[in-house]
Amino acid sequence: MTTDSRKTNALHDDITFNREKLEGVFSRCGDVHFQQWNYGDGFAFQAVSVYCSSLADYSSHLLQRALEKIPGYESEDWNSMTPEKLRRCLQVNNASLQPFSLLESFENVYESVMHGFIVILFDQVNQALGFPTESAARRQITEPVNEPAVHGPREGTTEDLSLNLTLLRSRIRNPAFKFEFLQSGAVTKSAICFGYLDEVVNPDVLAEFRRRVESITDYEVLETSYIDDWIQESTLSPFPQVRYTERTDTAAAAVLDGKIIVLVENSPMIMICPAFLVDFMGTAEDYYVRSIFSSFIRMLRLLAFIIALTLPSLYIALSTFHPELIPTVLLLAIVDSREGIPFPAFFEALIMEASFELLREAGIRLPRTVGSAVSIVGALVIGQAAIMAKIASPIMVIVVALTGIASFAIPHYDLAISLRLLRFPYMIAASLLGGYGLMVVFLLTLLHLTSLHSLGEPYLTSIAPFKPRDWRDLFVRVPLKVFLRSPRNRKLLRLGGRRPHP
Repeated sequence: MTTDSRKTNALHDDITFNREKLEGVFSRCGDVHFQQWNYGDGFAFQAVSVYCSSLADYSSHLLQRALEKIPGYESEDWNSMTPEKLRRCLQVNNASLQPFSLLESFENVYESVMHGFIVILFDQVNQALGFPTESAARRQITEPVNEPAVHGPREGTTEDLSLNLTLLRSRIRNPAFKFEFLQSGAVTKSAICFGYLDEVVNPDVLAEFRRRVESITDYEVLETSYIDDWIQESTLSPFPQVRYTERTDTAAAAVLDGKIIVLVENSPMIMICPAFLVDFMGTAEDYYVRSIFSSFIRMLRLLAFIIALTLPSLYIALSTFHPELIPTVLLLAIVDSREGIPFPAFFEALIMEASFELLREAGIRLPRTVGSAVSIVGALVIGQAAIMAKIASPIMVIVVALTGIASFAIPHYDLAISLRLLRFPYMIAASLLGGYGLMVVFLLTLLHLTSLHSLGEPYLTSIAPFKPRDWRDLFVRVPLKVFLRSPRNRKLLRLGGRRPHP
């Protein structure tokens, strides 16, 4: 063997050189193990097994089971196996050596070991075999914590990418359901997978998505949300332009609707794009209950959206600039409750909103067993103490509490955060210009929404322009037997080889 050949990335037929190089790369990796053994007549030939105990379920019977498969391709046994017969076996049967992977470079060996394979190297053979094992311990399939449902499946995603793909494939059993893979990062080598339904997804949207996601392959991606900045149209917009879910039924429904889903290895979150404003107001359970109940709940969410965004600013504008619009009895009650309060309505609302946001954030970060208790007790104590200390009026505590409850009714966390952020500009505008300031900020928000896009698609899709067909699943939901008679459903029937109903 020449010196130049030793400097290449290819495996060599000198097992001592191969092992020394691998031991150098995996030095100080206490969970990577090397096991030397011998084979052939008189055990004259050496072999080495390399595996990572943190990722591979290694056992002697597993290695034996793997090795028993190799001689079968040559009608030999290990007592009569030689390097020449082994090389011939790998050359002739390399395409049918299942479940082995044929490795020809050190880079292949590194990746295989780090993916939980047992890698077997043989003396006088410049190729190695990678044998898959049971993966490391993973979280079991459980009900999604952030998206509970009274009706419908209880199946949530996990950090295991292959398991997530299995769950999705079991819901859409059609070859038109495509999965494409990318690898990102020179160090983490994270697997990124995106799926879509061919002939249903918008080809222009898919091309734009593919162009954007391919630009992230040079960076280290540890979670699905890392891709968010590359996908979204405007990073400065408070409104989310992609949607996340842990429910496989939600992801499958989005795929049937022509959306693209993104999964990342070691992340349970599924990204759905493009996402529109109306997508954040619905849940999977809307389609598991009767249409009259679903429509009522959607109207409640719409009311919660308006309250969470405008209630504090509306109270500030009315009490400060437009008291004549408040009924006399209610106005007297408000004036009486504000007697002795040293702050104007804006600063009063600002103090209470800031306190509520701090309590909400503390409740999220604290352990689950005490987080909810601290939030409830803290809100009661601080609210009562603020009233007794004449820092806030009872009506302001009620306004802030209703605003917080309304924000909890928003089904998607990303949109709820947007409303929490936008609430403060609305309050500032109401304290400076009253109702006129509210109108100006509302028009600016509407202008921003009309100019916002998600992967080139308008953010207000289904709302504008007005199309009666799109409004069948917007603020109210028509019965499914009517809703499913849509052009998209006819296309799905054609994909399944069935003729659509007239």
